[in-house]
Amino acid sequence: MNNNMLRLLDIVALTENLPEHGLCRGQVGTIVEILDPDVYEVEFSDDDGQTYDMQALSAAQLMELHYHFLKAA
Repeated sequence: MNNNMLRLLDIVALTENLPEHGLCRGQVGTIVEILDPDVYEVEFSDDDGQTYDMQALSAAQLMELHYHFLKAA
């Protein structure tokens, strides 16, 4: 994870498979709670907005997604 701390309501993607939870690398979720500085409660929802899973995940398991232009460092 970079120096930018993830924030509440950030859109993130999994960076690894979590087969024990039926989740795959690349699945997209929303941070709904910050549990510790590097631990986040992430909600995974379908296209209709129905939650199908919620997991406490470390920052290392997540990648923040950006929907606007970011200047490269």
